[in-house]
Amino acid sequence: MSTQDVMKTYNDLTNQNVERMNALGELNLKVAERMAGRQMDVMNLFMEQGVRMMKLATEAKGYSELYKGQVDMAREMSEQLMAESKTTMAMAGEIRDDYRGWLDAAMADLKEGNSAVRNAVTA
Repeated sequence: MSTQDVMKTYNDLTNQNVERMNALGELNLKVAERMAGRQMDVMNLFMEQGVRMMKLATEAKGYSELYKGQVDMAREMSEQLMAESKTTMAMAGEIRDDYRGWLDAAMADLKEGNSAVRNAVTA
């Protein structure tokens, strides 16, 4: 193998590595966007809860009505947060699978690259 062929091999491997890193960066960006969206959904729940609490505090006829309303709101909020947690855990599983797919593809490329380097060096 000539020096030009060796340099072409290394150039190809470098380009593959850059592509892999770009793919990882895109995956990280997608994950960050999804997680930020989930966080905003949960923060909206808390904001809505605060508005409902203020409305209850101003409209309650007495302490017992206020207490009952607070208990009902706490129950509803805990149910909503549990549903949000389950959704987030499902999303985390999908993200894990995305990263695993990226890693598997990168490892396959790496094995091919090792073979190409070995062939370039020993030829």
